[in-house]
Amino acid sequence: MRPMSTPAARTEIPRAVIDWVERLSGVVDELVAPIAAAHGPRLTCRAGCHDCCSDSLSVFEIEAAVIERHHAELLATGIAHEVGGCAFLDGRGQCRVYEHRPYVCRTQGLPLRWFERDDRGEPAEMRDVCPLNAEGPPLEQLDPNECWTVGPIEERLAKRQSAVDGDERRRVALRGMFSGARRHLAIVP
Repeated sequence: MRPMSTPAARTEIPRAVIDWVERLSGVVDELVAPIAAAHGPRLTCRAGCHDCCSDSLSVFEIEAAVIERHHAELLATGIAHEVGGCAFLDGRGQCRVYEHRPYVCRTQGLPLRWFERDDRGEPAEMRDVCPLNAEGPPLEQLDPNECWTVGPIEERLAKRQSAVDGDERRRVALRGMFSGARRHLAIVP
């Protein structure tokens, strides 16, 4: 594991890359909408539900740059939520950067599917859902289109981050974005 990078190592993110991340977020929202609609009764995710909003979240630098673009004042003068929950939660458990939240937050709560290698090295589909959203048809009975497929969007983000930082794929701890925590973004391995 690499040690935490110093703030001086932070990459300057080009405006065009930040614009690209924002457009990708819009595409993700469009792709998520029919999946969320198909699971309406199952999904208990509502304003104030923050069980998935953990303190350990980190995002690519290019995603953190979107938050910086739109929430500079919050980062400069605001106070991070208490340790344990995401730094961007307010006192009522609602996200203060919801419109500009990172990719991972846009798909939380949905039935998820991804592929791993089984014991024979063959691809095996895996599925999971937030325990609060477990009630409903069994995950294995869902059509693949009723689940969010983990992987393709992450790969796009990683590729764009790699192009910006020379294949380091640097990530930023969300809590470290607040000036009260650090003067610069905290980069995590």
